[in-house]
Amino acid sequence: MPERNIEFGKYGAQGVKGHEAVARQLDSLAGYIATPITARRGLNARLTYLTRTAHARAAAAALGFTPSKAQLRDWRDGSVTPRRATLEKIEQVYHATRRENVARYLLARLNQDGRGTRVEIHPLNQSQVTQPRQREVGMRHMNVRNWDRIVTAWAAGAEQELDDAWVEQVIDLGSQWGQYEYVTNVGFAA
Repeated sequence: MPERNIEFGKYGAQGVKGHEAVARQLDSLAGYIATPITARRGLNARLTYLTRTAHARAAAAALGFTPSKAQLRDWRDGSVTPRRATLEKIEQVYHATRRENVARYLLARLNQDGRGTRVEIHPLNQSQVTQPRQREVGMRHMNVRNWDRIVTAWAAGAEQELDDAWVEQVIDLGSQWGQYEYVTNVGFAA
């Protein structure tokens, strides 16, 4: 199947695009703060992360997060609770800053000096597809040696670039690469 799927799910197949599964796995490797932002502890942890150093403050400011010292103090001591939109903005800025900060580390770990990282690709879910339309698609393993484009696109939040970079790697599966455009999971460790 040399082309991309046009009508995915027409017969009941379920899955996500491969690059979305890769982004989800990279997000889990990034090690975000587990406490939700709605809890005071979670909010304080994110604010500390975004304001602790001059580099962090500059990265947050570049993303549009520039609270005053008084606002930060009031949010930290709990006398003022940020609005929902402000909490969402803090969360977005935190995730973007965290991605940027861990990208270099993840890139080195995933590339492993040219040895790459073993990736498991779990095929799409065909349990809802009628028997004559099901196809035999098994789990595949592949070694991705160059993660530069993938991690750079993930850190920048560029979904189309991430998709292109992931498809560039999946093409190494040969003529069956189109069967793995949609998957249930992509697993790897760093």
